[in-house]
Amino acid sequence: MNCILKNATVYVNKEFTKKDVFIVDGTVTFEHSPLFFDFQVIPCDGKYIFPGFADVHVHLREPGFSYKENIETGTKAAAHGGYTTVCSMPNLKPAPDSMENLTVQLDAIGKSAVINVIPFGTITKGSQGDVLSDMEDMAKDVAGFSDDGRGVQNREMMLAAMKKAKALGKIISAHCEDNSLLRGGYIHDGEYAKEHGHKGICSESEWGQIKRDLELVKESGCAYHVCHISTKESVALIRQAKKDGLDVTCETGPHYLVFSDKDLQEDGRFKMNPPIRSEEDRLALIEGIKDGTIDMIATDHAPHSFEEKSKGLKNSLMGVVGIETSFPVLYTNLVKTNIITLEKLIELLHINPCKRFGIDCELAEGKSANLTVFDLESAYKIDSNSFLSMGKSTPFEGDEVFGECLLTVANGHIAWQRP
Repeated sequence: MNCILKNATVYVNKEFTKKDVFIVDGTVTFEHSPLFFDFQVIPCDGKYIFPGFADVHVHLREPGFSYKENIETGTKAAAHGGYTTVCSMPNLKPAPDSMENLTVQLDAIGKSAVINVIPFGTITKGSQGDVLSDMEDMAKDVAGFSDDGRGVQNREMMLAAMKKAKALGKIISAHCEDNSLLRGGYIHDGEYAKEHGHKGICSESEWGQIKRDLELVKESGCAYHVCHISTKESVALIRQAKKDGLDVTCETGPHYLVFSDKDLQEDGRFKMNPPIRSEEDRLALIEGIKDGTIDMIATDHAPHSFEEKSKGLKNSLMGVVGIETSFPVLYTNLVKTNIITLEKLIELLHINPCKRFGIDCELAEGKSANLTVFDLESAYKIDSNSFLSMGKSTPFEGDEVFGECLLTVANGHIAWQRP
């Protein structure tokens, strides 16, 4: 790719500056040269160029569940949202619990992905929680290890996994959920559940296992990352763990920052795990974003078929899509309302996830081009019919947002460009 992105506001060296970005044979430079005379010029007046976003929690569904999503559609959707790197979760068939099974996924990524995809390996065989996966064999090819979708119920099993991950220099990325506390619940155990006769999921099912794991982190010295936190107690526990010097990071999702359970509707597009919690929890999450307790925002992009999401709040499968709406939703609800700065949002979507998971997609001189161009003044209503993802179930359907992705370049190639 050879082009000039002309007269943009560019986020580089942790600040915004007005400049041209030259992409020469897929590589970024900021230096002018007569050689650029014949390059395609893409006017970017009034537009913003960000380093490509990184999402460390995405379900691409291939292999095993390609009727929901596949690597091609999922990565195209990610590019449409401004992402140039995603870490794919391992609840697949076959589960990536051995090098043989991981290779099936790696081959599919090599064939179909339009952006960078770094898979997670499972913590346990088949994510069943009984026997450790072949962690050592997979270590060099994975972002870390996760049994996402299931919490590791056995304390000794989790400790053994943490010790192995520590020895391998890899992260444990934990879905924290105590099955003994679920009691058939499927939305937050709050006012909406009581008023509408739904079974609730208590907050302790999440924060109780986080508390256990933090004790194990202290014992093992493992690098530990908590997936999709949703409760005020989780924020408090992680805040204290960081003060105590533990090697701990965490993420939350856009829907937990925007909605509380008072916003729920009798619709499968509001059903995910963990569930949307109370207003008190939402405000605690925002405070955690502001003070650095929460390191990054990940979408937990989890596509399902129309049939699986059309059975109401009670009977639909858990999981919503989010990778195409993440930036505009966060920009509209957090930046334009002066809750955080645009610089802070880039830290949450790019700097921190890249630093934690060793992702090299910096927007810098001499680097392969991984960047995205946005029009922040463009206002529109979210319409799932425009999604490139096969999944269409989003709680943000019909919401008016600002910030439209115009172009995403991944590894020096155009991954998405507005027609």
